[in-house]
Parts: sequence; C-alpha cells; structure tokens
Amino acid sequence: AASAPKTLPSSGPKSLREMSHPLATSSSEEMGPALTPSPDLLLPRSIADKDLSLPNGTPVDTSSPASSSSLLNRLQLDDDLDVETRDLFVTVDDPKKHVCTMETYITYRVTTKTTRAEFDLPEYSVRRRYQDFDWLRNKLEESQPTHLIPPLPEKFVVKGVVDRFSEEFVETRRKALDKFLKRITDHPVLSFNEHFNVFLTAKDLNAYKKQGMALLSKVGESVKYVTGGYKLRSRPLEFAAIGDYLDTFSLKLGTIDRIAQRIIKEQLEYLVELREYGPVYSTWGGLEVELSEPLEGVSACIGNCCTALEELSEDMTEDFLPVLREYILYAESMKNVLKKRDQVQAEYEAKLEAVALKKEDRPKV
Repeated sequence: AASAPKTLPSSGPKSLREMSHPLATSSSEEMGPALTPSPDLLLPRSIADKDLSLPNGTPVDTSSPASSSSLLNRLQLDDDLDVETRDLFVTVDDPKKHVCTMETYITYRVTTKTTRAEFDLPEYSVRRRYQDFDWLRNKLEESQPTHLIPPLPEKFVVKGVVDRFSEEFVETRRKALDKFLKRITDHPVLSFNEHFNVFLTAKDLNAYKKQGMALLSKVGESVKYVTGGYKLRSRPLEFAAIGDYLDTFSLKLGTIDRIAQRIIKEQLEYLVELREYGPVYSTWGGLEVELSEPLEGVSACIGNCCTALEELSEDMTEDFLPVLREYILYAESMKNVLKKRDQVQAEYEAKLEAVALKKEDRPKV
C-alpha cells in the first residue's frame, strides 16, 4: 500500500490559519477584560460573507482574486486612479554606470513634473543612486514615524548568483525604485514631506546630507541620551497581537520564498537536461529511418516542454517572487511602525512618571 504523502514541516508554532487576525473581534476570554479595541478597528468574523459598501453607497469587493493575473490587473487599475486630478508625477529611468577609482555604481534619472506651489519650477531632472533612495526612506521614517513607509528593494545580492551591474538586474531595480517613488508621490502626507521635496529637486543632494549631519551632531547626542533610557513597560494587547501576527506572517512568507526559489532552481536544472535530450532524439531519428517519425515527435514534445518550463520559471521569477518579497518588506516596515509607537509610548510613560515624582517632592502646605 502506498504511504501517505508527507506534509511540509511547520516553520512556526502556529499556522496563519490557526491564528486570529489581530484586528478581528475576539471574546473577552481570549483578549482579557482590560482590552477594548477601537470600534473602527473591529472586523466582523463573517466579513467575507457580507456585502460591504462605502458611506457613499459604492460597493466594496472583498473576494480574493482568482489568479495572480487578476491581482496584477487590480494593482494596475489602482495605479491609474485619479490621473487627471494628480498634481505631482515622478518617473525613474535612464540608468547609467559610473566607474570611479574607489567604487562602481549605478545612477538613475529622477524626473519630476508638478503644479504644486511648494516647488519653484514645474519640472526637475536629477540623478540619484541607490543610497540616495535609502537616505530618503530613512528620513521619511524619522520624520513620519506613524506612517507606513513603502519598502525599497533589497540592497545586497548573493555573490555569484546575480550580477548587480547586469542589464536585467539594473532594470528590475529601476522598476522597483520607480514604484517606490510613485507610492510616496500618491501618499497624501509623505508626498508633502520636506525631505522628499529636496530629494526630487536638489542638484547636490550630498550637500544637503552634510547639513543634516551637522545639525544632528549638535542635538543628536542629547536627544539620544534623553530617549535612549526609556523602556516600554508593557505593550498594549492589541498592538502585541499585531506584532505576533506580523512575526508569524513574515516567517511563513519567508518559508514560501525559500521553497519557491528552490523550485525555480530545480526547474532550471531540469530545463538544462531537457535541452540536451532534444537534439539526441533528432540525431537518433536521422540514423533510424523506420523510427524517424516517432523520434522526431518525441524531440518536438521535449521542445514544447522546454518552452513551457521556461515560461513557468520566468513567470515565477518576474511576477511571483517580487510580489512575495514585497509583502515581506512591508511586514518589516509595519514592525518598524510598531517600534516607533513603542518608543513614543515609553517616552510618554517616562514623562508621566517624572510629573508624578515632582508632585511627590513638593512641600506640603
């Protein structure tokens, strides 16, 4: 008798299906009597079974997309919304390789067209490298700690696997950087950030960075000393639930990412072998006249399999893996927001404690 197929080992103590969503309603036994989440954050358990609509009567589709292509179509439609009402357009293109004595790097042209009053000119064109985009994201996290900052593509690649100066890699990164800026551009708060304005307009961004570092050197140490000693006593249960959910979510997605990469690697190895078999059957058919027709048929079938396998691998590499990794990066961004929230809460608790101590030290009349 055939043995039952083995299931993949779990990468965590719980599966996502077993975990309740951190914003879903929970019984008082699960969350405790002290937790009363905001009514605006509660999501009914039967949300998938109800027809939802916005306050203006517009229906909301809560069903999952039937395929990855339909998901991509939705994302493309979302990117095209309100084109006529936008007043800021940013594109990333024209990558160029720079070879210097100390390093070799790629820069990208960032073109901006706008009608906003905050900009002195209607159009700008500057060149930026990856570390400039990274600087912008760090500044946005510092100045807008309560907002979810869009993720950047990973900076480092595995040596020997991907050539970071190849046309394919540079184009993939260009698309990711373009998407990063477009998401900031469409954000009602981040798009008005001062650092974003400087990033889009400054001819010499390094000079602006040095000014920021000089200011940081004057007040940074004192601020770091004041805020560094604060420790959060206990994270509120609703935020703790979100943190646990994000940890498990990231863990599961990381497992899927590793499995998908292993599948792609095995597919490519199999593809190499198939490409070697095709010509063998064709040569064999030329030597065996009576078997030439069926052997040529086998060779043609192998060729079709090679084409299909190659297309499947490309789809996973270009469509599936980037979206999967972007989800992982967004989860990390959400964790950073929680950390910022913890820091603010710790500072607030420290201030309350300081006020209470001052009241106790006052002389009694």
